[in-house]
Amino acid sequence: MTSFDPNHKLLRNVNVKGQKCKYVVVFSCLFVFSSILLFAYMLEPTTIETKMSDKPFRILALGDSYTIGEGVDPSEGWPAQLVTKLRDEGLLLDDPLIIARTGWTTGNLLAAIEATDPQGPFDLVTLLIGVNNQYQGRDIESYRGEFLTLLGTAIDFAGGDPSRVVVLSIPDWGVTPFAQSRDRAQIATAIDQFNLVNREESLAAGVHYLDITPLSRQAAGDPTLLAADGLHPSGKKYAAWVELLLPITREILPVRTDH
Repeated sequence: MTSFDPNHKLLRNVNVKGQKCKYVVVFSCLFVFSSILLFAYMLEPTTIETKMSDKPFRILALGDSYTIGEGVDPSEGWPAQLVTKLRDEGLLLDDPLIIARTGWTTGNLLAAIEATDPQGPFDLVTLLIGVNNQYQGRDIESYRGEFLTLLGTAIDFAGGDPSRVVVLSIPDWGVTPFAQSRDRAQIATAIDQFNLVNREESLAAGVHYLDITPLSRQAAGDPTLLAADGLHPSGKKYAAWVELLLPITREILPVRTDH
């Protein structure tokens, strides 16, 4: 007959209790670890979004009097109006860097870019140039060559991404009072020829192209679309340009793979 050993039973009870304690500790640790992982996962999208939003978008605007906003307050120029609209929508943007001056041709803009040496990359680059080439009677093929150089430069400033570049067509100044003693039809034809060049090259390069020339021709019947100088667009006209630019800009700016 096996003898009864009370110490043996006590030892068994202690072992069972010890194992249960181990399980409790293990499960407790797993619960805490899982909770930490879940908490981190819930926070991750906000953390990423915060990091992205902490870095402002950068815009570079290249051009001539139409980009600098000749004849209107700086706040009424289309680059400034565009940034204001986008900020109102909640985007964080630096003030636009504008390299433009009244009277500049493609050659002048190329020289100014080299002298300014802006440091990219930029999230959005715009290019509007050529009216002074037309006004000064410059050769259209020379315009093509210099425009192509500027287009390549704009793409470089956009980090090599043509989808972040927008080319705007040349407005038709022939409808303005400034051109009242000139051949308006001839000016319109010449502007269309220059725009044919910049459109062809823009589409071939894969950048966005915005045709604002029809809008510029509305000034023929509405003096409120012109600045006091009777030549350049008013803030009201630039606002209409911005409305056309906004859908393209909204498409471009959220794409930030390098930030």
